[in-house]
Amino acid sequence: MSFSTPPRPLDVTALFPQLAPLARTATRLHPRPGSPTPYESSVGGPLLWPADEPWPHCEEPHDSEASDEMHSPDEIRLLRRIRTAAAERRLRDPQAPAVTPEEQEIEQRLSTGHPWFDGPIPMIPVAQLYARDVPLPGSPPGADLLQVLWCPCDHEDFAHPRTALRWRSSASVTDVLDAPPEPPVIQFDWYLPMPCVLAPEQVTEYPSPMELSKGLQQQLGDESRWEAAGYAWNATGAETPQEFYFRNLCHAPGWKTGGWTRWGLTDPMPRPCPECGTETIPLLTVASREWDPGSKSWMPEEERTNPTPLPLGIRPANVTLLTIADAYDLQLHVCPVSSDHPHIELVQ
Repeated sequence: MSFSTPPRPLDVTALFPQLAPLARTATRLHPRPGSPTPYESSVGGPLLWPADEPWPHCEEPHDSEASDEMHSPDEIRLLRRIRTAAAERRLRDPQAPAVTPEEQEIEQRLSTGHPWFDGPIPMIPVAQLYARDVPLPGSPPGADLLQVLWCPCDHEDFAHPRTALRWRSSASVTDVLDAPPEPPVIQFDWYLPMPCVLAPEQVTEYPSPMELSKGLQQQLGDESRWEAAGYAWNATGAETPQEFYFRNLCHAPGWKTGGWTRWGLTDPMPRPCPECGTETIPLLTVASREWDPGSKSWMPEEERTNPTPLPLGIRPANVTLLTIADAYDLQLHVCPVSSDHPHIELVQ
C-alpha cells in the first residue's frame, strides 16, 4: 500500500523565495484500517511491550462531568461491528431491515453505558512508529521505536486525552506482553482508535502564515502578486490568499511526524520545554481527519482514482475514528535536548 500526495497547486517558493530556507520535511502516515502486529508501525495496533515492564496507568483526576454514557473497549468494538454489518446488509439488499432484533437488543442493552469509574485507568495504544518506517524527531540515541499511549478520558484542566511516550530499542524486547490491560470504560467512543496500518510518505511543509514575518505576511496577502504570477487563488474557494496558502501550501493535514506546527485555534505561542526552557519541536500530530473540504488538495492521488476499500461507515477522511476536541488535532512536541524531559500537548 502506498499513497502519493498530489503536487502542490503551485511552487510557492517561486512566488515567495523567502520561504525556501524555511522548508521542513514532514512524514504523512496515511493510516488505513488493517490488522497490524506488534512488529509493525501502526495506529491503534498492539505494542511491542516488554512482558516484564509495568503497563502505564493514568492516575490524574478525570472530568467526571464530561460524559453520561461510557462503554468498555469491547463494547465499542461490538457496536462498531454490528453497525458495519447493518450497513453491508442494506448495501446488498436495500429492503433488508436497518436493524435486526439481535442488533436492537445489543444496542438497547449497551445504551445505558456504565457509571463513572474512579481510579487509575490503563492507557490505550494510540501509535507505534518504527524508525525504519518513519523519521522520529527528537529520538534518543539507540532508540528505534516510539510508542504513544493515552488515557481515554478527559481531564479537569483540559478536554482531551492525556498522552504518554515511550522510546525504546526494539531489539531489546524479546518477550512481548500478550494481553495488556484495558480500561474498564472509555469516556467517548471516539477515543478508541481503529487499528490501522501505515503507508508513510514524506512531504515538504512551510510555516503557518501566522508564524511568518510581518513583511512576508503582507506580501502573501497582496492579491496583485498572485495575479501577476497567473494563479487564480480564489478559484479554490478560499476567501483570501492567506487562507489558500494555509489550506493548500504550508502544511499537510492528517496524521504525521515532524514538519511545522499547525496553528488556527489560537495564535502562535512559545512552546518551551517545561524542564530546560528549550523550544520544543513537533513530533507527532494525532488528527481528527486526513483532510476536509478546504484542504482536499492534500487527498492522495490513489484515493481519487482507486479508493481504498474501507469498512462501511468509515469515511476516508477519518479512518481512525478518532476525534479530538470537536475535530481539531492533538500535536505532541518534544524537547530536542533530552527525550527524558516532559513533552507538550497542543490542540489546534
